[in-house]
Amino acid sequence: MKDLIFATNNANKVYEIQTAIGNLIRVISLSEAGIDIDIPEPYDTLEANASVKSGTIYNLTAKDCFSEDTGLEVEALNWEPGVKSARYAGEDKDFERNIKKLLQNLLHKETRQARFRTVISLIYKGHEYLFEGICQGKIIENKRGLLGFGYDPVFVPSGSNRTFAEMDINEKNLFSHRKKAADKLVLFLQAQMS
Repeated sequence: MKDLIFATNNANKVYEIQTAIGNLIRVISLSEAGIDIDIPEPYDTLEANASVKSGTIYNLTAKDCFSEDTGLEVEALNWEPGVKSARYAGEDKDFERNIKKLLQNLLHKETRQARFRTVISLIYKGHEYLFEGICQGKIIENKRGLLGFGYDPVFVPSGSNRTFAEMDINEKNLFSHRKKAADKLVLFLQAQMS
């Protein structure tokens, strides 16, 4: 099993990625790697923010590592909140307030189509590789479910009538943007390691 440092301390993301990847790779969070930094996400694209996070960790450790940046992109809001998803209602990353602002901004909008988009930046043997996963769906009017995190209580993926917050991790992974990006990462690493 290969160890890969994941440039995050978000336990939900670590769990989702480890579940998506399976046992080919052992995902190590920043705290498990003994790294105590908060890496800014100053850029306008998921790709650039993912790159700066993985690049920072690689420069600190010289070890293979990866990061991801995920955004909720809502068609009727000109694809907002996008890269600002975690800080949509303020710098404190309060998802209750983020959801409230999102639903307020969608009042009286005809379309509620949205997508989650994840970009993984892997630095492997000193070279960067990007992998993208997209999950199409829609935003519902009221929260449902207690599982997941972030915008999961108001997002219903295409092909389901349940929100991500109503799904356990195995059901969520049938649709998940993060799983789709992780699958591409795994395929790449399998090819490199075979």
